[in-house]
Amino acid sequence: MNILILGSGGREHALAWACLQNPKCDRLVVAPGNGGIAQIADCAALDPEDAGEVVDFAAEEAIDFVIIGPEGPLAAGVADALRAAGILCFGPSQAAAELEASKAFTKEICDAAGAPTAAYARFTEAEPARAYIRQQGAPIVVKADGLAAGKGVIVAVSEAEALAAVDDMFAGSFGGAGAEVVIEAFLEGEEASFFVLCDGETVLPIGTAQDHKRAYDGDQGPNTGGMGAYSPAPVMTDAIILKTMDEIIRPTMAEMARRGTPFSGVLFAGLMIKHGAPRLIEYNVRFGDPECQCLMLRLGGQALDLMLACAEGRLGDMAVNWAEDHAMCVVMAAQGYPGSYEKGSVIRGLEEMPETSHEMCFHAGTTRLDGQYLASGGRVLGLTTRGESLRAARDRAYALVDRVDWPEGVCRSDIGWRALEG
Repeated sequence: MNILILGSGGREHALAWACLQNPKCDRLVVAPGNGGIAQIADCAALDPEDAGEVVDFAAEEAIDFVIIGPEGPLAAGVADALRAAGILCFGPSQAAAELEASKAFTKEICDAAGAPTAAYARFTEAEPARAYIRQQGAPIVVKADGLAAGKGVIVAVSEAEALAAVDDMFAGSFGGAGAEVVIEAFLEGEEASFFVLCDGETVLPIGTAQDHKRAYDGDQGPNTGGMGAYSPAPVMTDAIILKTMDEIIRPTMAEMARRGTPFSGVLFAGLMIKHGAPRLIEYNVRFGDPECQCLMLRLGGQALDLMLACAEGRLGDMAVNWAEDHAMCVVMAAQGYPGSYEKGSVIRGLEEMPETSHEMCFHAGTTRLDGQYLASGGRVLGLTTRGESLRAARDRAYALVDRVDWPEGVCRSDIGWRALEG
């Protein structure tokens, strides 16, 4: 079959790699793709958020199946347009994508479903938000309501930091995403990422991971889109997975169906675990990045079968076959990220990188020019490996990092520390 993947990051490179492991994949196109993706698939210069352009391209190129990687096209209704044109598609409708596109909407759904989450209040003006912060005190969490590329969340350890975050958001530092602000109680515990597929009826867990959002070692510094991840997450025991499904995921999916907006696609629940009790931090309606890199390396070609079954409403017939192993992804980013950073630096050593089911260098922000790879984004590479233990995966991943010749690149040296030191 002919497959189109929308997106240009490390997540999409991992999805492309997994699809190519499956014999069902005849032709693979990624739009717009990146320098690394171009080595394994055709790249098409189209706007993934332009529904008309995507539908026309899929029809002209005889595309059988479209996988939507990032949240932007989902929030823009691209999945709806594809389905209306009779093109099989993996990804939720625009209405269901509100679970990520609006923090306030998610809180409303949690209230209706009785799903445990942090106490919150929502604001459309700065002064009432500032008054609420003074009343509640710190630590406290300030979130831009809309999509902010994983960066619109400030975990404020002081009242002053929270007040500054409110001022920044209403001043437009996150664009339209900050026109409304959700302020939440700070949750203590250990964070984990939980992924399920849903076809509107059946819900199938497909994996756990733990991301590292802070820029620097020891979970210090500003929040980023993710500096590394590992899978599985030891904190997600069978008992906690069962609790999460019963108390959070299934009630949410039932509430979405009750509203006439059933969810079809991958649902990523960001959880806080304390004393064996999971609470929801947020939902994303696509695979996380860099968690996806770990999951795809572990799932391999079956990932395409699972996504197809999800799109066709056949999840009830499916099971996930996991190898008893561990995966780790270490992100290399441009110096200065998530603040200002330079683009265009040359990255050497990528041509000699191994490309196996146990070691992959997934590209997130690269271009290929005159036979060289250039850095073109903030998060640039995801060195991803599997091992029989997390320590083995960690050692392999950092061995790959050592092979990258990129003086302008930085990474955390402690990915996986919670599990390895716990």
